[in-house]
Amino acid sequence: MIHGTNSTPDVDKAPEHIQSKNIIVIHPGSLNLRIGRASDLNPVTILHAVARRRKPEGQAYSDTFLPERVDLTQTKELEDARLAISHTLQSCLQSDGRRRYATPPQQIAAFNRRVQPEIMGDSGGEWIKTDGDTIIGNDIFRLNPQEPFNIHFPYKRGDFNIHPGPGGSITGVIADLETIWLHIIETHLQISQKDLKNYRAVLIIPDVYNRIYLRELMYLLLGSMGFASCFLVQDHVSATFGSGLGYACVVDVGDQKTSVSCVEDGICHPNTRVRLEYGGGDITQIFYWLLQKCAFPYKECDDQNKLDSMLLRKLKEEHCHVNLDICGSQEKSFTLKQPEKPICQFTIQVGDECIIAPLSLFNPELFIITGPKQVHTQKLSTGDPQDPHDELYLRDIRKKGMKEESASNELSESFLENQQAGNEDDIVVDAMDPVITQSVKEFVINPGQILGLDQAVLQSIDRCPNEDLKRKMYGCVLVVGGGMKFCGIGTWLQNRISLQIPYLYRAEQLDIITNPREMDPSMVAWKGACIMSCLETAQELWIETAEWEKYGVRVLRERAPFTW
Repeated sequence: MIHGTNSTPDVDKAPEHIQSKNIIVIHPGSLNLRIGRASDLNPVTILHAVARRRKPEGQAYSDTFLPERVDLTQTKELEDARLAISHTLQSCLQSDGRRRYATPPQQIAAFNRRVQPEIMGDSGGEWIKTDGDTIIGNDIFRLNPQEPFNIHFPYKRGDFNIHPGPGGSITGVIADLETIWLHIIETHLQISQKDLKNYRAVLIIPDVYNRIYLRELMYLLLGSMGFASCFLVQDHVSATFGSGLGYACVVDVGDQKTSVSCVEDGICHPNTRVRLEYGGGDITQIFYWLLQKCAFPYKECDDQNKLDSMLLRKLKEEHCHVNLDICGSQEKSFTLKQPEKPICQFTIQVGDECIIAPLSLFNPELFIITGPKQVHTQKLSTGDPQDPHDELYLRDIRKKGMKEESASNELSESFLENQQAGNEDDIVVDAMDPVITQSVKEFVINPGQILGLDQAVLQSIDRCPNEDLKRKMYGCVLVVGGGMKFCGIGTWLQNRISLQIPYLYRAEQLDIITNPREMDPSMVAWKGACIMSCLETAQELWIETAEWEKYGVRVLRERAPFTW
C-alpha cells in the first residue's frame, strides 16, 4: 500500500512554542541549505554555495552545479542499459490492461531537429553587480561567469567536499559553512551574530557520519558562531519524527547522494546504514544525455554552465515521471531566460526518456555517466586523540574484564583446548562484542557494478538485528529527500521490493510512504528536527558551550542521540 498521510497528536504546546522561536534548525545539503526557526512553518531553502573573489595571482576553481559527466565516447554500456529499460517498459501494461507503445527516438529526433526557437523578448535581465568579495546563495546564479570568482559548495555527495584545490581542506570547508550560515541567519532570519548567544542550534547530520567532521561542526556552532547550546541529530531519525512514525526503513534521495537505513524509536541501527554516490543531479545528467540522443534543439546547452544546469534540473522535475499510462511522444515547451541573451521559447517532443531517467535508480548501470560510485557504510572509530576514553578504550576494557572473569573461573577442558589451538580467546570475545559484529557485514555489490535502490533497501533491512524488526521494516518504507519526486515512482519501488522480499516476510503488507503528512519530502527531515528540538525528552540532549569547552568530544559520546 502506498499512501501519503500519517497523523499523530500535535506536539506544539504553548510554552514549547515560545521556546521554539529561539531554536535554529540547520539542514545542510550538497545543493541546497534548509535553515529556519523551529517555530517556522517552512525553512529558508537556498543554494548552499559561496563565491569568493579570486586574488590577482590566485588559482581559478569552481565546483560544478551538476555531477560531472565522464568521457562519453565509450557509450555501449550506457546504451545497453537504456535499451534494457526500454524493453522492460515495452512489456509493461497500462492501467486499462492495454500494452504500452513507444514512439521511436529517431521519429522524436526528426521533429526536434526542425524546431526553431521563438524569440519572446530582448534580454533575460542583467548580471548582478559585484561590490564585495563574497556572493552567497542564489545570487551566485546571477554572477557573471567572466568575473574573477571561485565557487565553492561545502558539501558534495552528502558529506564535506574535501578536495586538493583551493578551499578544499577541512578548515576551508568550515570557513565556507560559517560564511554561508551566518549570512543567511543575518539576512533571512534577521538575527545578528552577537545575539546568537540567546539561541540554540540543531544540526541535521548524515546517517553515515565522519566523527572528525562532527567535532569540527560542534566547534563551529558553539565556538565560532557563538550559539548558547546545540545538539546533532541524524537525518533519517529526524525524518521519522517529521513523518510521525515510530519506525521505518528510511530512503533519502538527495541531489548527489542516496542513503538508506532502518530507524526504530529514534535509533538508526548502525549496521543498516548505507550511502550511495548518486542522486537527483545524476538523474538530471542521464535525462540530458537522453534528450541529446533525441536532438535536443537548445544546442548551446552546457551542463557545466550554472544557468543551463538549473534549466536541465527544471526540465527533469517538470517532465520526468513513472506513469505507465503516458505513452508515445508528448509535446513540451520551455523558456530560456538568461542575462544578456534574448528570451527564447522552444517546443520539443519527448517520449519514454521521461520515464527511463528516473528508473536509473533501479537500473544503476546508467549512473556510469557520472563516473565510478563508492558505497559508504558506518565505520568503527579508529581512535581520537581528543577522546582518551573512546570506543577503542571501552572495547579494550570490556575485553580485559571478560578475560579476567574467564581466568578466575575454573579452566574447563574446552577452554584449555582453545588455548592450545592458539590465542583464540580474543576471537571469542570479539564475536560477543556487539560493536565488532556490527562492522562485519558489508553491503554486497558485484565487482564493477553500482548498488541499485531496491537492492540497498533489501540489504539494509537484512542487516537488522532481529526477525521482528525486519518484519516491521518491510511493513514501512519511508521515502524522503528532493531527488526522487517523480509521480508513480513509489509504486515502482513497491513492485521491485515485493518481487524480492524473502519468503519469510511475504505476509507483511509492504507500505511505501512517499508523501508523509502531505509534506514536501525534501522538508521532512528539517520539520522532524524542529519537532524533536521542542520535546521535553530532548532537553537532556542539549550541549552547552561551557560543557563543550571543558569536555570536548567526550560530551558527544555521553549525550549524542546516536552511537558515537
